[in-house]
Amino acid sequence: MPQNASRLRCGIDTVQLARMERLLAETPPADRIDVFCDEELREAGTGASATASLAARFAAKEACLKLLPRETALGAIEPRDFAICRNGYGEPAVTPSLRAQQILDQYRLGPIAVSLTHDSDSACAVAIATPRETRVTALDRAAYNLFPVRRGTALRNLRRAFADRVDEEEIQRLARASYGHLARSIAEVLVATVVPGAHRRARVRIENPDSPLRAKDIGRGLLFLTGHFGNWEYVLPAAIEQFPEWRGRFHFLRKRLPGFLDGFVTRRFTRAGLGVIPTRGGLDTVLDRLAARDAVVFVFDQHAGGRDGITVDFMGHPASTFRSLATIALSTGAPVIPGSSYREPDGTHVLHFEDPLETIDTGNADADLRANTQMYNAALERMIYRHPEQWFWLHRRWKDARGRVV
Repeated sequence: MPQNASRLRCGIDTVQLARMERLLAETPPADRIDVFCDEELREAGTGASATASLAARFAAKEACLKLLPRETALGAIEPRDFAICRNGYGEPAVTPSLRAQQILDQYRLGPIAVSLTHDSDSACAVAIATPRETRVTALDRAAYNLFPVRRGTALRNLRRAFADRVDEEEIQRLARASYGHLARSIAEVLVATVVPGAHRRARVRIENPDSPLRAKDIGRGLLFLTGHFGNWEYVLPAAIEQFPEWRGRFHFLRKRLPGFLDGFVTRRFTRAGLGVIPTRGGLDTVLDRLAARDAVVFVFDQHAGGRDGITVDFMGHPASTFRSLATIALSTGAPVIPGSSYREPDGTHVLHFEDPLETIDTGNADADLRANTQMYNAALERMIYRHPEQWFWLHRRWKDARGRVV
């Protein structure tokens, strides 16, 4: 039996076919999309078989909700957050919405398996989710034990982010894996200086590259929202080599790194065709680059001190967050595209672009600034919870108004 079998989550639900018949009769076809997606309705077909098919799918949605009783009771997720469609083998499979997937990630739950059945009177479904358990290697344990820099901060941040959703053993595993990730990242950057470019490019795969390519047609430059995910210092120079048209037009807004690392990383970025803009006094340069229709990367996941920050929620807790990205997006109309990198189990890397976020612009400057900044933090949360062992938990992200760690 798997080690985490005792922590399996199971949901079961039954729907009477007569109930589904009434629902279909009382709901205009155009409104059924509130419960079922287009693909579900298309697969169900029409006639008597449609009633049984949709009843089974609705039972599966309800079973999925029972896996997450607290969020269901709070109204954070609804039946439409789980699409029940056939996979490539013709079997029923669950596709969670973005918000449902984030909740599953917060609980460290893997893909949901479902089983559907029906007879002449009712349809029944069972949903099962297996907890994910972070794999810890010898390197992870060594890095955690030999370099205890801010170990207490990392553990405190992990406990705050996951609250009571995962047990302490998984928190400890995530902490060790994050230290191992940092050790691997440093080694990768150092080795990258002596390996051929073709080798680096072969180790980086880009997901959804059409997102920034479409957004650039707006002609207002691009703003990329990211954080300390994966190994940006390795991935971005390798990725830009795959898009020669962006060479010299991709700029990284970041703080100075300590000691010799700043010069080392800056020279490496410059050789790869990436610009580096210092955060201090860099606003005019950012606006100039956007006016030239270039791209600017904002590393957005650290504490913002003084007047640079606005307090919004981050992982369920108030956090001072940089206001500059929302200010620039509202004033220039440049699209904001979330992006992250992560390392695959085989050691290769993925650079993933999401679709552009729709800037909230109601004309109320203060409210829009807060709403957009909160939206950016929500995007960061999705990316962090997806691969939590590859985020920089050592940063003192949550501080009070006086800059003290809370």
